[in-house]
Amino acid sequence: MVVAGGAMEFWPEFLASSGGREFLAGGVGGMAGVLAGHPLDTLRIRLQQPPPHVSPGIAAARRAPASAAATLRGILRAEGPAALYRGMSAPLASVAFQNAMVFQVYAILSRSLDSERSISEPPSYTSVALAGVGTGALQTLILSPVELVKIRLQLEAAGHKFRRPGAHHGPMDMARDILKKEGLRGLYRGLTVTALRDAPAHGVYFWTYEYARERLHPGCRRGAGDESLATMLVAGGLAGVTSWVCCYPLDVVKSRLQAQSSTAARYRGVVDCFRKSVREEGFPVLWRGLGTAVARAFVVNGAIFSAYELALRFLASGNDQRLVMEEN
Repeated sequence: MVVAGGAMEFWPEFLASSGGREFLAGGVGGMAGVLAGHPLDTLRIRLQQPPPHVSPGIAAARRAPASAAATLRGILRAEGPAALYRGMSAPLASVAFQNAMVFQVYAILSRSLDSERSISEPPSYTSVALAGVGTGALQTLILSPVELVKIRLQLEAAGHKFRRPGAHHGPMDMARDILKKEGLRGLYRGLTVTALRDAPAHGVYFWTYEYARERLHPGCRRGAGDESLATMLVAGGLAGVTSWVCCYPLDVVKSRLQAQSSTAARYRGVVDCFRKSVREEGFPVLWRGLGTAVARAFVVNGAIFSAYELALRFLASGNDQRLVMEEN
């Protein structure tokens, strides 16, 4: 009973603080983003993969990569609509905590970098960008293994098999199999390239969002008025699109590195994967699937920021009402 009573006292106090509200709102936003964009994410991962390996001595004509529409039709015909949601439980299970940490770390860093400013003043755009870079670098410790498990599940029945289709029943089963065969190092395969992708991308991400929302709704960063849902959706969508465009070649390399196992490694590292991919498939391979990624980024990040801002408002208004009741 003591533990239950302590928990009941902790949560209202936690949510009454700005850090607690940002933590919970970030989790809500992350879950909204996964639910909105996972089918397009599965399509992006499939498009980024190399063609099947041809045995030495067998000549094979280079075929043009399948379009996004053709790949989508192939997935639906061969595997059914459920294949578009394969691997979703891995990011969904962790994304609430991950996004909660991202938004809270970003808020702490952006404020600390502008410690001389008053609390009523919004952080400068420079502080916003630097805080985003720091946040992106830190979150890779959580994100890298989660994305690896997600990618393996998304590709399991697509001709890039690690075991027979359906052998893995979920992310925990896949994670255990990777740990058993490849160890902890295998679970963190692609950590370096994930950090190289996410650190600058998050700087661009948060800067674009803050700049876009201020341009669409002047004065909203200073609390001059609550921006509309349309402003949140558009600003969040633009933030997602710009951050993906600036880092997309690294994302292609990351997906290919994380898709391979140590027992059947085709690439020895980031540079080797870059060189072989360009040599075998040309420079356009670094942008393969970009259209799908951009469409997904707009939908997902519009949902993330809208859910985050709305949850933040709801929690703030709820706490204000609770405080008024207590005073009365």
